[in-house]
Amino acid sequence: MTNTLPLRHRAEQLAATLPPLLVAAERVAASVAQGVHGRRRVGQGETFWQYRHYDLGDQPQSIDWRQSAKSDMVFVREMEWEAAQSVWIWRDSSPSMSWTSDRNHQSKRQRADLLTLALSVLLMRGGEHVALLGSGLRPSASRATLTKIATLVESAAARSEAGSEKPKQEVEGDVPPTDNLPPALPLPRSAQMVFISDFLSPLEEIDKALRYYGEAGLRGTLLQVLDPAEESLPYDGRVRFDGLEQEPSWLVSKVEAVRGDYARRLAAQREGLRDICRALGWGCDFHRSDQPPQAALLRLYTTLSQAALC
Repeated sequence: MTNTLPLRHRAEQLAATLPPLLVAAERVAASVAQGVHGRRRVGQGETFWQYRHYDLGDQPQSIDWRQSAKSDMVFVREMEWEAAQSVWIWRDSSPSMSWTSDRNHQSKRQRADLLTLALSVLLMRGGEHVALLGSGLRPSASRATLTKIATLVESAAARSEAGSEKPKQEVEGDVPPTDNLPPALPLPRSAQMVFISDFLSPLEEIDKALRYYGEAGLRGTLLQVLDPAEESLPYDGRVRFDGLEQEPSWLVSKVEAVRGDYARRLAAQREGLRDICRALGWGCDFHRSDQPPQAALLRLYTTLSQAALC
């Protein structure tokens, strides 16, 4: 547990710098019928939320005459909407995510883990139910679930860095070693997805993985996290590039000669990601591991909110 605390504290400090942005969730009858107390929002419910001034178009039966009698204004009594949105987060924990070109900034995996946990903190503050995709944990807004998520993130990171196999003795909700693309798992139609990875796999494979959820009616957003060297290819001269996931080595005699082609391939990959997300009605964003995480976190929230309102 002690290994989890530094990451969790940093994530909560990051979340504290932003307003408590709430995901505007698609509420379906099933989630309302479950009676799960979600974020506070006006709607069908039995729990008092607030008084507000009467507006043109309000039903007369919504007026609270006792409260209105205390002043010259007419007040309406609003109730809470008792429905929770489940948000499922998946971040790439494959070996290539642990690579960094500079030990002075975070690896892609470390940044993805921080954003995953910070996103969970903000969502739970808004009353949203959060789960890690593939963990086996039920979506929840409790502090206990946040601790479990942090523990799972840290344990997966330790295995990735050590390159060890999954131990035989598993903890509850432990996330098994995953591929570099999200697994295909059945989820409720009211769920929203957040996928965080470097997304350097072939576009056909990425499209297949995301289309599984998109065609099921789920909405979400994709965040590509890259190391700065993966954007600029800053090396010169003769360089050998070794793969981290059993790819063959690549010996380049003059890196500067291929830099232009590399930049075009990367641009094409990103445009392909945009096209995939555009076809699904999903959000798509890009982040670099040496940049401040606050902006990426805020954009994730904005994209989720806009997607839910569509």
